Amino acid sequence: MFAVIETGGKQYKVSPGDKIKVEKLDAEAGKDFVFDKVLLVNDDKDVKIGEPTVAGAKVQAKVLREDRNKKVIVFKYHSKTRYRKKKGHRQPFTEVEIVKIES
Repeated sequence: MFAVIETGGKQYKVSPGDKIKVEKLDAEAGKDFVFDKVLLVNDDKDVKIGEPTVAGAKVQAKVLREDRNKKVIVFKYHSKTRYRKKKGHRQPFTEVEIVKIES
């Protein structure tokens, strides 16, 4: 059984027991979170495809932690003009564990 959910402008294929990193959610560690934008549900018998979402489908998850990814270096350079800019960025994320898929 698996589902395709949308969160943070991205789509994720998830199954019960999966641990995924998604864009930062407004939830505390240890609490439950429900993803209600479910685009597809496949339970070994049939496939439900949403238009754009599957009505009544939910994916329950448990929030494990919030953290920031590794630093990404943004370096801008123009040749022959002495132009150099160096910046770093760490994107925040939330790690969740998929508990149950309800269709």
